[in-house]
Amino acid sequence: MNLILLALEDIENHRLARITDPRRLRHLREVHRATPGDRLTLGVLGGGIGQGELLALDDREATFRLDGLDQPPPPALPVHLVLALPRPRMLARSLEHATALGVKAITLLHTRRVEKSYWQSPELAAEKIHQHLVLGLEQARDTLLPTVTLEKGFRPFMEERLPGLLERRRALLAHPGMAQACPRGIDDPTLLLVGPEGGFIPWEVEKLLEAGCEGIHLGPRILRVETAVTALLARLF
Repeated sequence: MNLILLALEDIENHRLARITDPRRLRHLREVHRATPGDRLTLGVLGGGIGQGELLALDDREATFRLDGLDQPPPPALPVHLVLALPRPRMLARSLEHATALGVKAITLLHTRRVEKSYWQSPELAAEKIHQHLVLGLEQARDTLLPTVTLEKGFRPFMEERLPGLLERRRALLAHPGMAQACPRGIDDPTLLLVGPEGGFIPWEVEKLLEAGCEGIHLGPRILRVETAVTALLARLF
């Protein structure tokens, strides 16, 4: 937790903040080993970043004096990530990693090789997704939550959603065996599509290429989804 992320309800009179949830209190005690008088980096969810002085800390509450949370969060990546829904444990890591790297728009997509049972996972509950996004923000000292959209049908996505996403974006389909290597250091608005374990099936690849996506690869190694997402984002931007 490189940033103490505050919700608006944590703040009193624009000068004091009180934290009462066990996770953040435990982190302050056990990881930061914080004591009154310490100055830590804080940010307001959806707002600015600054410093705060820890006034008091016990098992029930931490109190901070705020010193102007007026610094902007780090810049976002110019990318909308379309990710075939991974298995639940991998989904949690993928959301955290993508958020930490600066992705602000994520679509979770059903494809042929996505197990239908994954859509019933508790990890897709709104509060669980929010928790993983917050962990990514805290890691990266960011305050702006990504939006996460669920697309449970591949054909409806292709027909109803993809055309709008392709407008004014360069669309990159990451899939083993594509002819083009992943480009480096681009700054174009980008739509990045990443398949599930086992990849997209040939018909899905064909339809995405026909729609205007460029096929790219990361080399001969087959990577886990969360590793591939991290490698792609780091190389592209």
